[in-house]
Amino acid sequence: MSEFNKREEGFEKKFALDEEQKFKAVARRNRLLGLWAAEKLGITGEAAAAYAKEVVAADFEEAGDGDVLRKVMADFAARNVALTEQAIRAKMSELIAVAAAEVKAGT
Repeated sequence: MSEFNKREEGFEKKFALDEEQKFKAVARRNRLLGLWAAEKLGITGEAAAAYAKEVVAADFEEAGDGDVLRKVMADFAARNVALTEQAIRAKMSELIAVAAAEVKAGT
């Protein structure tokens, strides 16, 4: 029975690590998305970093990516930046791969 408990504990630790890495990757993706969006909005320097933090914070409103997408789309619409929802989703997909690789590499 002890071997079974050790194996179960190993699976639980792996699951916890995987979930932690997933959370970090999504947060990093949102920061990268915020920096990308800031550039499109003409925001630079410290203001761009602050905007990226706003995008990360937007993700805590509800489960999924909808809240982040709505924030970025609303900000683009407010500044008359013509990017479609598809273009933003494509950028999010591109950035999640980058973010996951960075998290996995420990950078």
